[in-house]
Amino acid sequence: MELSVEKIINQKFENIFNQLGFNVKFAVVKTSDRPDLSDFQCNGALALTRELKKNPREIATQIVAELEKDCDIEKISIDGPGFINLTLKSDFITSIINKMSEDKRFGVPTEKESKTVVLDFGGPNVAKTMHVGHLRSGVIGESVQRIERFMGNNVISDVHLGDWGTPMGMIIAEIIDQGVDAFSLDVHGITEIYKTATTKCKEDEAAKEKARIVTAKLQDGDAEYRKIWEYIRKVSVDDVRKNYEALDVNFNLWWGESDAHEASSEIVKLAEKKGLSEIDDEANIIRLEESNKPKPPVILVKRDGGFGYQMTDIATILLRTRDLKANKIVYFTDQRQEFHFEQVFEASEKLGIAENVEMKHIGFGTVNGSDGKPFKTRDGGVMSLGSLIELSKEKVRESMPKASEEYSQAYIDNLVNEVAIAAIKFQDLKNNIASGYVFEVDDFAKFEGKTGPYIQYAIARINSILRKANEGELSFGKVIITNAEERELTLKLLQLYATIHRAYDEFEPSILSDYTYNLAQSFSSFYNASQIMGEENKEIASSRLTLAKLTRDVMVLLLDLLGIKSPEIMLKA
Repeated sequence: MELSVEKIINQKFENIFNQLGFNVKFAVVKTSDRPDLSDFQCNGALALTRELKKNPREIATQIVAELEKDCDIEKISIDGPGFINLTLKSDFITSIINKMSEDKRFGVPTEKESKTVVLDFGGPNVAKTMHVGHLRSGVIGESVQRIERFMGNNVISDVHLGDWGTPMGMIIAEIIDQGVDAFSLDVHGITEIYKTATTKCKEDEAAKEKARIVTAKLQDGDAEYRKIWEYIRKVSVDDVRKNYEALDVNFNLWWGESDAHEASSEIVKLAEKKGLSEIDDEANIIRLEESNKPKPPVILVKRDGGFGYQMTDIATILLRTRDLKANKIVYFTDQRQEFHFEQVFEASEKLGIAENVEMKHIGFGTVNGSDGKPFKTRDGGVMSLGSLIELSKEKVRESMPKASEEYSQAYIDNLVNEVAIAAIKFQDLKNNIASGYVFEVDDFAKFEGKTGPYIQYAIARINSILRKANEGELSFGKVIITNAEERELTLKLLQLYATIHRAYDEFEPSILSDYTYNLAQSFSSFYNASQIMGEENKEIASSRLTLAKLTRDVMVLLLDLLGIKSPEIMLKA
C-alpha cells in the first residue's frame, strides 16, 4: 500500500496543469514553511512565469480556480508574488491516516524492482586498535543498510579490512627483529609493535627496505610470514567484531584487501589487453582523463613490484560486480578519500568492469571534541572506540536506579547498554553526514533535548499509556480530529513516506533523526492537550489511543532504521 499525501496532491496539480496546458514538471507541492497558515504550498506559478510570460499571480489564479472545485481541500490562498497555499479537509487527512494505521509498513511500499546493493563501510585496519574516528563509518553504514533493506533491496555489507600491504610487512619484520613470540600478542601488543615499526621505517631506510621485502614474500605466499599474518589478522578481527557488536553494527562479509590479491593480477592483465596501461618510471599505470583539474594516473603496479594504492579497490569492484552481481556499490569513508574514489571509479569504467553499475562515495566529516579538533582522551591520545562506549555507559548509569526485586541487575545492565548505544548513535546520526560535529560528552546521554535517550523515553511513555488503556479496557478506534494538536500530529505522521524516501535517495540518516525528534515533540504537544483515559467521549478517546499507538510504532521503526533499540520501559534514578 502506498500512502503519500504529497503524491496525491501532486497528482491533483498535475491534472490541473495538464488541463491548463502548463508544464507539469512544476506541479509539485511541499510541506508549508508556515504550518500555522497552511498544510502545503506550491511555487509552480512562479516557476512558470518565464515560460508563459505572465504575471505569477495571474497564473496562480488560474490554478486556484480549478483547485477550488476539489472537495478534499478546505482552504486555498495566493500569497506574496504567487505562492499557492492550501489546507486539507480533516476528513481527507483522517481517511489516509486510518489506512496508514492498518498497514504494517505504514503506507511505505518496497521498491518495485529490487537491486543488489553492496555497501562498503567500517574499513578498519588490521593491527590497530579501533578509535573514535571509526565510529561514523560504521554507524552511518549500518543505518543506510537498514534503510536499503526496508526499501526491499538485496543488501550485501562488507567491512573491507585493511589487512594487506606494507603495514603487514612492517609488523612482521619488527616482530622478527624483537624476537617476540608473535602468537602470544594481543591486539594492544600488536598495535604497539606497529607503532614502533612505523617510527623505525620513517627514520631508517634499511628497516623500510626490509619491511618491503617481507611484504613481497608475504604476498608471494611465504609459509612462515603467512602464519604470522593469519594470527595478527584473527586477533585484530576479533577485536573489531567486539566493537561493532557492541554498537550493533553488522556485516555480511568480512573481506579484506587480501581477498582482492588474485583479482588485482587479473586487472593488470585486463588493462594490458585493452591497451589502457603503460609503463612510466618503472611503474605500470592507467592515465585518466584531465578536464578541469589535473589527475594523477592510477598506479596498478609500483616500481617495487607491489600493487598500487587504488588497485585493491579496483580489484574489489571486479569481485563485487562479477561475483556478487552488484547493481550499486556505495562507499562510506572520510571525506579526504573523495579524490581516491574518483580515480578508482574512472579506472573501473575504463576497464569495463562496472558496466551499468552505480558507484557512489559518501564522504563524512570528523568527530570532534569541544575544541573543534578530532575527539581525544584527557591525556591527549586518540580515544579508543571501546573507551567511548564505556564512557557512554558510565554517563547513562548515573541516571539509572539501583537493582531491585522488580528490576534485576541484569535488566538494568541491558537497559544501560541500549540507552548508551542510542546516545552514541543518535549523537552522530542527527548530524548531516558531510558535516563534522562536536561530540558533547556531558549532554549526549540526557533524557531531554535532541538525544537518543529522549526518543527512547518518548516511546516508553507511550508504551505506558497503551498498558493503562489495556487495563482500562479502552479499545482502538478510527482517527478523528477534534483539536489543533491532533491535526498537527496527524499531518506529521503523514510525512513518513516522504521522509523515508528522502533519507533513502540521499543516503542521509540525519533526515530520519530530525523527523523522529520532531514527531516525538508533536506527540508531547498532542498528549498535553488531549486526554486519553480521562476523555469522557469514548469515540474520541479511542481515536487518540490509535494515534498514540501509531506514533509509537512509527518511532520504533525509525529508531530501528537508525540502528537503535526501543526499550519497553525506561527507568530513572
